[in-house]
Amino acid sequence: MSLHRLLLRSLRRSSSFSAAAAASASKNGTLIQPRPQLSLVPIRTFAFSSAEEAAAERRRRKRRLRIEPPLHALRRDPNAPRPKPDPNAPRLPDSTSALVGPRLNLHNRVQSFIRAGDLDLASATARQSVFSNTRPTVFTCNAIIAAMYRNKRFDDAISLFHFFFNQSNIVPNVVSYNVLINTHCDAGRVDVGLDIYRHILANAPFSPSPVTYRHLTKGLIDSGRIGEAVDLLREMLNKGHGADSLVYNNLISGFLNLENEAKAIELFDELKERCLVYDGVVNGTFMDWYFTKGRGKDAMDSYKSLLDRQFRMTPATCNALLEVLLKHDKKVEAWAFFDQMLDNHTPPNFQAVNSDTFSVMVNECVKLGKFSEAIEVFKKVGTKPGSKPFAMDVAGYNNIIARFCENGLLTEAEQLFGELSSKSLTPDVNIYRTFIDAYLRMERVDDALQMFHRFVDSGLRVIVSFANRVFDEFVNKGKAGESVAVLIKMGEKDPKPDPMTYEIVIKGLCKERLFDACRDLMGQMMRFNIGVTPSLREFVVEAFGKEGRSEEIEGMLEASRPGFGAYRSPLGPPRTAGPPQHMSRPPQHIGAPPQHMGGPPSQHMGGPPSRGPPSQHMGGPPQHMDGPPPQQHMGRPPSQHMGGRPQPMGGPPPQQHMGGPPPQHMGGPPQHMSGPGYPSQMAGHPPHMAGPHKMAGHPSHMAGHPQHMAEPPQMAGHPQMTGHAHVAEPPQMPGYPQMEEPFWMEQPPQMEEPPRMAGQASA
Repeated sequence: MSLHRLLLRSLRRSSSFSAAAAASASKNGTLIQPRPQLSLVPIRTFAFSSAEEAAAERRRRKRRLRIEPPLHALRRDPNAPRPKPDPNAPRLPDSTSALVGPRLNLHNRVQSFIRAGDLDLASATARQSVFSNTRPTVFTCNAIIAAMYRNKRFDDAISLFHFFFNQSNIVPNVVSYNVLINTHCDAGRVDVGLDIYRHILANAPFSPSPVTYRHLTKGLIDSGRIGEAVDLLREMLNKGHGADSLVYNNLISGFLNLENEAKAIELFDELKERCLVYDGVVNGTFMDWYFTKGRGKDAMDSYKSLLDRQFRMTPATCNALLEVLLKHDKKVEAWAFFDQMLDNHTPPNFQAVNSDTFSVMVNECVKLGKFSEAIEVFKKVGTKPGSKPFAMDVAGYNNIIARFCENGLLTEAEQLFGELSSKSLTPDVNIYRTFIDAYLRMERVDDALQMFHRFVDSGLRVIVSFANRVFDEFVNKGKAGESVAVLIKMGEKDPKPDPMTYEIVIKGLCKERLFDACRDLMGQMMRFNIGVTPSLREFVVEAFGKEGRSEEIEGMLEASRPGFGAYRSPLGPPRTAGPPQHMSRPPQHIGAPPQHMGGPPSQHMGGPPSRGPPSQHMGGPPQHMDGPPPQQHMGRPPSQHMGGRPQPMGGPPPQQHMGGPPPQHMGGPPQHMSGPGYPSQMAGHPPHMAGPHKMAGHPSHMAGHPQHMAEPPQMAGHPQMTGHAHVAEPPQMPGYPQMEEPFWMEQPPQMEEPPRMAGQASA
């Protein structure tokens, strides 16, 4: 039985039952309330109070579907065989889903450098990430390449494209090719752009976009090859692309510049036939040409014909029309059109204005000297019912603040800056730069210094060129001491300031005889491993020498030598080939036969001696030294274990003995280390070697053998060792201050293997 018959039967039963119940109720004289009928068709209720709320809900649902796709799209039939990947299938570029996690963090970091204007650092960050686990997406590559193009660095943009997409095996998308084509066309290499276009057609897994044809037609027209541009338009249409208004606009502008009005009108009519709704920028092109030729009536007729069509034009199109009207002194029509745009602004349904719209009108007021009217225009809203005020963004505030600062109206600019901060908007780099330059121009150095503090505290990137210029201004105006706090703040953030920035401030401090502040900045440079330029080193040594403080600064500079403080793992330097082994024999006299300690060497060493620099324990009892005596230091300081457990170089810890139990004292209880090579007692240290300080295989008492040990080097802060040394005392090592950190916190240099000396036991 069909579905509609079942529905009809159920309805008939319900109606007959209700009629019978009504008849029985009339006989009994009782009043029965009729039951509500259950409708099979659900009644739709309106859950939104306005169309804006409904639109917001639709956007939320679409966004959720993008983030969380439906489950049936994720399910895979477990029984179905997995399709084999086609090795000949072309690789596809990254989708937006790849821009998540660490790759999104990398993209945001590169974008922050681009917004700050530090394109070199942005380029270096993106290029270095290619060799890391977090490779950049195609969107990050496109961002830095487009930034290079916008700054007219065409060669850098082309080099980055070659590096990312040809050398680093990242797949470009159509935006990547469009930026490259635009770069070559603006550089006058249109033929190269056409070759890239043919490469897209032949090899890319996608087709050229309308933007591709815009760049190529504009490049051909600028090169005087308008005929080829028309052929490219026909090719675009033959390939199934829609009629693009901006491609037609490029051709119309080219023919108008060639005084071929008839061909331009022919193309315009063709565009109107192909598109019921076209971009009004084409009318703006005709208006500008008519005004230039003195045909104002024809220009206004074109403008009115566009308004009569009642297109809902985008803000970019309206802004172009506003600029044409203002350029040719059509003020009344421009202000009327601006008011109409404000009335049509009904977000989220339709965006009729943007911050550029207000910037165009504000700049017009400022040009006429009407600053109060500029503020009124900046806050103007539509008067039509249903229109909403525009939520001004940072770009709009940046423009009006820049215009006011250029004209010396810093009070009004500061008020707008406070209004910007109160609206939970974050000022960008350009706003801070504008204020600092304006303050310096008005000789308000203290205000510039205060704004620079806010700039650094905001966490925005201060590029090197701007920092050097501003600090140089501070130093020239006698504010070197006050600028130290700003530079210290910058040094505590990443990335670190440039060495040239430190050099500018430090030289200013020395000229103002603020040597303590200069020493603090030098200490920060040492602490953060910021290189000291040779010119700065020479200048500082000379300046401190004149004050009699040369030793102080020379010791600090000595610590900054290459290799000093370099990090080394607590496990010691890289070991040599072969199994790790531990030497357990004290050094001998140079030229003396090797001494055996109560048995053959194999009982104490377990193998050949390990190679490595001597290790000295500072601030504790004297230790036995593994390896050769430290008579030669190879131009570097030996590693120092500061107040912690000594680590053997190239072998196991000293507590672990190889091949047997810990060595016992031979011949009696532990005794003092005596002999001509050791003092009778170390001042301030216990006489016995016990606990973790006893090295493996080094008994305290050696039966029947004299103890002749080469005197270890004397270092700053180490107790003087007295006695009759048989080897000349090695030179002192000045400039190495005593350090009190544990040995796992220090960063000793990697030392070279000391040369083998005469009489030393061979491995």
